[in-house]
Amino acid sequence: MISTRRLNRMGNRSDALCWGSDRCVHRPIGLHLCLATAVLGASLAIAGCNSTRQWWQNGFEVGPDYCTPAAPVADQWIDNADQSVVSEPIDYGYWWAVFQDPVLNQLVDSAYRENLTLKLVGQRIIEARAQRGIATGYLFPQQQQMVGSYTRNEMSETAFPFGEFPIRKHFDDWAVGFDAAWELDIWGRIRRGIESADANLDAQVENYDDMLVMIQAEVASAYLQLRTTEERLALARKNVELQEHTLRIIQHRFDQGVVSELDLHQAKSALAATRSLIPALEEGHRKAETGLCILLGLPPQHLAILDKGPKAIPAVPPEIVVGIPAELLTRRPDIRRAEREAAAQCAQIGIATAEFYPHIAISGNIAFNAEQFKDLNAWESIAGSIGPGFQWNILNYGRIQNNILVQDARFCQLVLQYQNTVLNANKEVEDGIVAFLKEKVRVQLLAEGVQETEKATELAMLQYEQGFADYQRVLDTQRALVQQQDNLAATRGKVALNLIAVYKAVGGGWQTRLQAGQDPMFEGPGTPAPTEAPLPDQSAALPSPPPGVAQSISRDVKTLR
Repeated sequence: MISTRRLNRMGNRSDALCWGSDRCVHRPIGLHLCLATAVLGASLAIAGCNSTRQWWQNGFEVGPDYCTPAAPVADQWIDNADQSVVSEPIDYGYWWAVFQDPVLNQLVDSAYRENLTLKLVGQRIIEARAQRGIATGYLFPQQQQMVGSYTRNEMSETAFPFGEFPIRKHFDDWAVGFDAAWELDIWGRIRRGIESADANLDAQVENYDDMLVMIQAEVASAYLQLRTTEERLALARKNVELQEHTLRIIQHRFDQGVVSELDLHQAKSALAATRSLIPALEEGHRKAETGLCILLGLPPQHLAILDKGPKAIPAVPPEIVVGIPAELLTRRPDIRRAEREAAAQCAQIGIATAEFYPHIAISGNIAFNAEQFKDLNAWESIAGSIGPGFQWNILNYGRIQNNILVQDARFCQLVLQYQNTVLNANKEVEDGIVAFLKEKVRVQLLAEGVQETEKATELAMLQYEQGFADYQRVLDTQRALVQQQDNLAATRGKVALNLIAVYKAVGGGWQTRLQAGQDPMFEGPGTPAPTEAPLPDQSAALPSPPPGVAQSISRDVKTLR
């Protein structure tokens, strides 16, 4: 934007507003238009034929037009032939419903409405939307000011020329008026700024969705870890009871002199080792619960909702539906965010390129100017000026060209970052799939091992009581049972966690915002507190959409999807 005073200094002094008189002399407006036309023609001539043609084809905008960069994507998943991997489209909006756990459904719903990090990211959408409004405002006159002043002037009695003429040496000066300046967006600098702001707004919406996916996955992971710990605790306590029973038998036989003191000490040692597992598991349980509290926007406390469901690891489905790799480009929010960030930066190249050309503006002002305050509303006190002007940055010593190179390099960096994000997304899905499949196999093998160890423990104890085996065999089988049962429970938990990782990697979860009929939410002042969501029916295929979702903060991007 070029200020009125700066334009006036560049033009004839008679174009300026004459604050000290009741009249103002103006240049003919046609002369100013001829000047602007000449400057425009000179700019296009300097730009060259190719640049002129590009400027015309781009809709009077200099700089490159953006198109989505190419990204490397695999044709199919590595384990596509596995029967547990289904490459079909599916609604990923409520992927956690596959666990058929009503408590998990409610926890994810509560985190969607109450998580503070998600609300913080939502505020960035508000900021980006306001920044877009600022950028759009520059299409209109950039300077619009009401001005007013009063001065009491006293001239010197001896200074030249006031001392040489019989004029009044003191007078008042009252003025009130309106000043405006409008830079014409001939080269598309302002429109490129709006383009960049639009892409940045889209990127912030994608950032919100990416955070939503992460929080949903973190809630589900914390819940699964908590249930896994509860099952491991139950198994540890069950084994403590078994070994306490064994210790009572050995103590009785030792009192009768049937067994040696060695068996008694070994039994006590094994019992103490098994009991030592419980404090560590209880610590893990507490940490998982406090982590859930933070995700729900609550201070650390006991969550009563956890007592409503079964304290067991939710069952996982026999197969996972992952679609095809190419769908990651349109489904994963972090990929779409990286693409939008590249689009925003591409517009910055056009903004930098526009600095090669003159800034052409129309400025004007109108004011009431009088010596006496009572004369301000008189028509004879009106003074004003209007006319075009230009500012052209020449002899910039390569600063403009180097700034273009800077913006172009940043754009290339973001393109590479976008492509790298696509590669990492593909890797995350592949890692999740193979981990899910292999842990399922490991669960089957561990289950067989636990079953055989349970039989071996019963048989060893029976033979020990009958005197056909020593206590070392009983001790070995009980230790193996404790370890294998704990490994089985932990591995079953890993299967569920790997399934969560797969659905997070394919970009599932943010669709709940659209399925609930809402854009990114923000709990603003005066917004009613959301009511507690009822527990969904465990037999339902999907939980109901979140009720009482707060105000929308992204009305400008409803068609983004």
